[in-house]
Amino acid sequence: MKVDIRQAKILEIIRENKQVQVEYLAEILEISRETIRRDLIVLAKKGQVLKIHGGASLPNIFGEGSFQQRLSDNVSAKIQIAKTAALKVKPGETVFIDTGSTTLYFAEKLAKISGLTIVTNSTEIAKTISTGQNNNRCFLLGGEYSADNSQTFGTMVGTQISSFRAHHAILTIGALDERTGVMNFNIEEAQVARAMIAQSQSVTILVDGSKFNKIASFEVCPLAKINQIICDVRPPEKLYKAIKAAGVNIILAQD
Repeated sequence: MKVDIRQAKILEIIRENKQVQVEYLAEILEISRETIRRDLIVLAKKGQVLKIHGGASLPNIFGEGSFQQRLSDNVSAKIQIAKTAALKVKPGETVFIDTGSTTLYFAEKLAKISGLTIVTNSTEIAKTISTGQNNNRCFLLGGEYSADNSQTFGTMVGTQISSFRAHHAILTIGALDERTGVMNFNIEEAQVARAMIAQSQSVTILVDGSKFNKIASFEVCPLAKINQIICDVRPPEKLYKAIKAAGVNIILAQD
C-alpha cells in the first residue's frame, strides 16, 4: 500500500472513531505497529491528528462544536465525494473552496495536484493546501474569525472574494431541495458561498444524501445556478427530475 493511501486510510479510521489505538490500526490495516507509529508522527506534524498514549485522536483545533461533529459524520461518503471532485480540477486552475467537512476532505485530495491557486476562508483548508508538496498557491481570505469552524467571514471576506476570478467554486452545503436549491444553516457561510459563486466560471456542489430534501435557514442559490452536483447517492426521484430540468449535471461519487 502506498504511503499516501495508507495515511489517508489511517486518517479516515481516526475520524470515524474519534480516537484509536496503534494496535487497532495495525490489525485493521494489516500493517506493523512501527509503520503505524511513523505514519501517526507524520499526520501529527501536519496537524491532522493528535498523538496520545498508545494511539491518536482528532486534533483539538477542530474544537468541540458543530464542525467537530460534521467531520465525523458520513465520513466514507464524504471521502468518496472528495475523491471524485478532485478529478474535476486541472493543474493551473483557480478554485474557490468554502468551509466545511466535505471540502476539507476535498482539499486533502486537491493538495496532490500541482500548480493550483486556491482561495478559501477556511484556515484548515489553507493549511492543508499549503503543507502539500505540489507548488500550489493558497490565498486565505481575511475577516472576522470563528474558532469553532476555523473560518473567516463578514464584509471583508466578501470584498476580497470580489478581487478574484476563479474557474471553479466548489462548495459544501447544509441542505438541498427542488424549491429553493442550495441552502446553509449559517448566514455568514451562505454569504461567503454566494460571493464565491458570483466570481466563478463553474459551480460545483458537494453533497451527501443526508442533505437531500432538507431545509436550512439561508438561501445560497437556485438549482439553475449550479453546473454540477457530486453526491454519494442518487437524489430522490422528484428532486432528481428538478435538478436535471435545471440543466445540472449529477455525478455519483466513486469509491
